[in-house]
Amino acid sequence: MTPEALAARAALAIDSAVTIARRLGLEVSAPVVLHDVFSVVIHLAPSPVVARVPVVLPAWLTLPRLIQRQIRELDAVAWLKAAGLPVVAPSPLVPRAPAQHNGHSVTLWELAEVSAEHAPYNDAGVEATATLHAALRGLPTDTLGLLSPAQLELPTLLAAFRQDPGPLTEADLAHVEGDWRALAPLLSSPEALRAALPGVTLQAIHGDAPQYNVIQTTTGPRFADFEDVCLGPIEWDLAGLPAEALAAYDDAARARGLRPHHPEALRLMNAARSLQVIAAFTLVPQLPLLAEGLLPALAAWRETPPL
Repeated sequence: MTPEALAARAALAIDSAVTIARRLGLEVSAPVVLHDVFSVVIHLAPSPVVARVPVVLPAWLTLPRLIQRQIRELDAVAWLKAAGLPVVAPSPLVPRAPAQHNGHSVTLWELAEVSAEHAPYNDAGVEATATLHAALRGLPTDTLGLLSPAQLELPTLLAAFRQDPGPLTEADLAHVEGDWRALAPLLSSPEALRAALPGVTLQAIHGDAPQYNVIQTTTGPRFADFEDVCLGPIEWDLAGLPAEALAAYDDAARARGLRPHHPEALRLMNAARSLQVIAAFTLVPQLPLLAEGLLPALAAWRETPPL
């Protein structure tokens, strides 16, 4: 997409968010874009409400699936807030449900007063992840899929790359296919994953590197961005962390009555996460800036042994 096309996409997202907000009775006269990467995030000023409009969508994420994912996120975050965890919560000024306009599905959140120390995707530390995991242990999981992002993304990965391999070589494709053949049976159901990893418990997890999805506000840190909340082993949230961070997580987990990480579970989740990162190359046409960040990850993945 050209810069002009990206700007036009953002403008359409803003229009949808403002239209929905006004339809729900909010005053919006000066919308401000706070963030524009995978979603356009808009402060619907002067109302203390923030709209999130997903605009970079993989092929599997159809509108019905997106709406269901948004419902799961809203419900999970509302539950966590009721349980006392500091989160960026759904806005209390509107119904707790995604709303649609012009092909967009929009969620509405409370406005968090960001502190001067906040930086996007800043590392809040693995102790924060352990705190979150302790809270998520009680979250009902009956509506959560097993590792939902991987389950839905990875089966479509091979077909997409066979059509257009992008920067992947024949050796890369063989590596991807081999790893997925090994992982697919394990990720087919919670029972299959438990059988493959005896003693590894499953619970509700954040699903997307939780220590990097913490917003520093004037009233303290708040957890955010639960779009990928799912059922899985805690190792899915720990994938890619260095040894010292894993050791720190284990200490924090034990202090909170949680189990430490399981090395074999982490090995498998690292492999599945790597495939998910490789799959993101299919999104580069929608978000060109991704390519720069993904190429080093691809180079590192090429050095990992096949499963």
